[in-house]
Amino acid sequence: MKRTKPKYKQIVDAAVIVIAENGYHQAQVSKIAKKAGVADGTIYLYFKNKEDILVSVFREKMAVFGVNIKEILEKDLPISEKLLQVIENHFRVLQEDPHLAIVTQLELRQSNKELRSQINGVLKEYMVLLDELLKGGVETGELSPDLDLRLARQMLFGTMDETITSWVLNDQKFDLLKTAPKVSKMLLHGYCQ
Repeated sequence: MKRTKPKYKQIVDAAVIVIAENGYHQAQVSKIAKKAGVADGTIYLYFKNKEDILVSVFREKMAVFGVNIKEILEKDLPISEKLLQVIENHFRVLQEDPHLAIVTQLELRQSNKELRSQINGVLKEYMVLLDELLKGGVETGELSPDLDLRLARQMLFGTMDETITSWVLNDQKFDLLKTAPKVSKMLLHGYCQ
């Protein structure tokens, strides 16, 4: 598959819009091709089938999250600032692309078990970066030495994920970026004063 060509990106971007607007099950390859401005058969030069398109969409878009987090992890900042920047990055990417938010928060969850398994494989790379963030905080003494890293990562990702899902389900009526400091503070300090 030729994954570096401009048409590949056109198809991925078109797929995000078509899936968001029609739902995954109603997003025919022909609709994606039309939105991308390519012939139906062109899709199959780049993708095996509609499932491959969805996994590719997720892989391509998650790569943006990964690059941004790696840059944040390399900065010489306290964990509180890194955590805030990671949350802001996650929220910004999806707030700037509401179609992608709909796909990641709603449509991916309605896919079949095999497809979810492939998507989870892509998501693992993101989780490794979140683990690095938290381990770094433990190593510098900014986070508790007995922090359960697996649970902390699940809470971090789960909180971001649920906040974005709420934003999508409420028709984007609140500003995700303005919510980021509150989410960061709550994760760092819990419910205590």
